[in-house]
Amino acid sequence: MRLFLTTVLVFVVLGADWSHAQQLNLPIVRYRTKNGLRVVLNVDHSSPQVAVVLLFDVGSRDEVKGRTGFAHLFEHMMFQGSANLKKGDHFRYIKKHGGTLNATTSSDRTLYYSVVPSSQLPLALFLESDRMRSLQVTQKNLDNQRQAVKEERRQRIDNQPYAPSFLLLSELAFQNWAYKHSTIGSMADLDAAKLEDFRAFFRTYYSPANCVLTLSGDFDIATAKTLIQHYFADIPGRKRPKPRPIIEPKQTAKRIQTVQDRNARLPAFHMAWHIPPSRTRDAYPLALLGQILFGGKSSRLYRLLVKEKQLALGLYGGPRSHRGPDLFTVFGVTRGRDVTGSTVRPLIEAEIARIAKDGVPERELQKVKNNYVSGFIFGTQKNISRAQILAKFEAYSGNARLLNSEIKHYLKVRVADIRRVAKTYLVDRNLTVIDVMPAPKRPTPSPPPTVAPKTKGGR
Repeated sequence: MRLFLTTVLVFVVLGADWSHAQQLNLPIVRYRTKNGLRVVLNVDHSSPQVAVVLLFDVGSRDEVKGRTGFAHLFEHMMFQGSANLKKGDHFRYIKKHGGTLNATTSSDRTLYYSVVPSSQLPLALFLESDRMRSLQVTQKNLDNQRQAVKEERRQRIDNQPYAPSFLLLSELAFQNWAYKHSTIGSMADLDAAKLEDFRAFFRTYYSPANCVLTLSGDFDIATAKTLIQHYFADIPGRKRPKPRPIIEPKQTAKRIQTVQDRNARLPAFHMAWHIPPSRTRDAYPLALLGQILFGGKSSRLYRLLVKEKQLALGLYGGPRSHRGPDLFTVFGVTRGRDVTGSTVRPLIEAEIARIAKDGVPERELQKVKNNYVSGFIFGTQKNISRAQILAKFEAYSGNARLLNSEIKHYLKVRVADIRRVAKTYLVDRNLTVIDVMPAPKRPTPSPPPTVAPKTKGGR
C-alpha cells in the first residue's frame, strides 16, 4: 500500500493522468460469524496501532413518526455502562492505554470507533462486545442522556447561526419521512417515549446481525479472528431488521422559503436539487460536477462569486452522499447585509446552465478527476478512515472489497456525463431554496426616567 500511495503522490505533483491506476490493492478479509456479525479485516503493519470500527445499520432514517432522535440518543447511551463497565469506563480504559475514541450518528448509520496500540486490541474488542451484549438501558441513564441531548441541541443548533436552516432544508426538500426529519430528533418525542421504547430499539438494532465490525492496522488475522470469536460469538443472535423502502416523489415545481435567523449577522442561502443515491451511475459525475463548481479556491463559482464579484464570503456545494434518495446542496454566506441570496443564486444557476449546454473542457475535467481521486486515496491512508470507509462499503453495498475498484467509476466519467447530469437534475423544477435573513435587532428599551431625589429643606 505504501508503494501505491508514493506513486499517487508522484502523479499528483506532476499532474499526470490516472487512467492506468484503476484500483486500490488493499488486502481485505471478509466473513460472518454464526450470530450474524459481519467482519472486515484489513492488515497494514506500517504503524503499531489498530483501528476498531463498529457500524450499526441504524440511523435516523429508521425512526418512525413520534419516535425520533432514538438513533442519536443511543450514541450517548452506549457510553453509560454495561454488565462489566461503569459509566464512562469505556472512555477511561481506552485513553488510559494510549488510544482515542468517538462516535457519530447520521441519517444512514451509527458508528463507534477507536484507535489503540496494537497490543490493546483485546481491550478494545472486550469493551465493544460488553456494551453490545449488556448495555445498561435504565431510567436513570435515559433521563441523564435526554438532558445531554437537549443541551447538545441548544449548543449546536438553536444557538448557532444558520444551523436551524440546515434542518429546515431537509424538511422542505424531502417528502419521504426517512430523510425529512433531523438526526438529532424532536425533544418532545424523546420526552414522550417510555423506557421500554428505548429498550425495544436497542434489542432491534444493536444486535450482531445488524453490525459491521472492521479492524484496520497492525494485527495478525488469525489472532484477531480468535479474539472476535471469544468476545462476540456468545452474544445472542437476533434477526436483522428488514430495511424500509425509501421512495422520494418526483418534485415538479420549485420550492422557496425565506426565514429569519436571530443568530445570523449576514444573509445566507441554501439550494438543493434531488439526485439519485450514492454509488449509483449518475452519482459519480454529480460528485465531480460538485468539485468543478465548488471544490476549492480554483473552482468556477468560488472564483466568480468570492474572488471576482466579491458577493459571497464562502460557498460549499455537492452531493450529501445519502445511501437513499440524495440531495445536491449549496450553502453560501453573502458578503454584506445588502447582498441576499436572490442576488447570488441567479449567477449559480447561470453557470450550471452553461455547463448543461456546453459541458466543460476535457482538461478541467481531468484536473478535477486527479484532485478527487487523490483525495479519495489519501483518505484511506490512515487506519481509522480506512476502517470507516470499509465498514460503510460492507454495510451499504454488501461488500467491503468494492472499495478497491471505486476509483474506476470516477475515471470513467466523461464530459457528456457532466452535461447530462447538470441538464437532468440541476434544473428549476427540481430545486428547493431557503434564503436566510438576519432577524431585525430588537430595539433597546429606554431606561426608566430618572426622578430627582427629594431633598430635605426647611427654614
